[in-house]
This record gives sequence, C-alpha cells and structure tokens, in this order.
Amino acid sequence: MPREITGSLDGSGLRIGVVVARFNAYITERLLAGALAALRDAGVAGDDVTIVRVPGAFEVPLAARELAAGGEVDGVVCLAAVIRGETPHFDFVAQAAADGVGATMLDLGVPISFGVLTTNTVEQAVERSNEGQGNKGAEAVQTAIEMVRLQRAIRRGSV
Repeated sequence: MPREITGSLDGSGLRIGVVVARFNAYITERLLAGALAALRDAGVAGDDVTIVRVPGAFEVPLAARELAAGGEVDGVVCLAAVIRGETPHFDFVAQAAADGVGATMLDLGVPISFGVLTTNTVEQAVERSNEGQGNKGAEAVQTAIEMVRLQRAIRRGSV
C-alpha cells in the first residue's frame, strides 16, 4: 500500500512572514486583511506574524528572500497586485515577481506562497481581494501553512 504524506492547515506554533506591496494599496490592503484573518483562523499567534511592506510587486522577492533567509519565519506569504495597463510593463513586473519568489523558495527551501494578483482589470483584482470566500490573501496563507506542515512531514517521513 502506498504511503501518503499530507500537510495540514494548523498554523499553531508557526511563525509566518507576510510581504505586502504598497502599490495598488486599495487591493493589497484587502489581500492583507484576508491574510491576517486566515492566520488568526489557522491559530497563528499575532506575535508570530511579521509584516514587511515593500513599494511594489517587483520588490516582493527580495523582501521574501530576506525574511526566509533570516530564520525567524517558517514560511512567507507574498501579496501584491499587478494590473494590466496599456504597455508591456505588466508582463515584466509580473514575470519578475513570479520568477523571484519561485527561485527564492527553491534556493532557500522555505515555503513561500504567491499571492500576487495578475489581473487584466481593476474589477478582477477587486473580486479576488473581496472579504471572505475567494480572497487570494487568505488562500495564500492556507497554502503557506500547508506547505510548512507538508515539508515537515516529508522530512520526518511521517504519514
């Protein structure tokens, strides 16, 4: 019979860093509110949450790397909003954020979730940052917690 290793959404005892971009603050503050609510719901103590604010999505990977490398957090949640405009700037920023966060996670071996919205319209960003079900900040927290727990389970070899 195959072994199955799974994570959980229990955040008790975990230390989580949250990197949030100030650009498109109307959206990112809503993502942050969703993330903080999800952290509370998962049992993460307020004192175990570190929030780092950066100018925009392009700067998210560096702050995530610093948090992850510092050893003070078990996982990192990245929150930003990149909304398509009339120039290719959107493509460069969105790709740089995704590549940087992914590389950081793999390089350092620390779970990092990508709650960076990349939408075509402001309306799409608002929809994904609404309070309650579907808030991508909350979903990013759940992903980070599950990956921390999964990584620990894999390393222990437990089922």
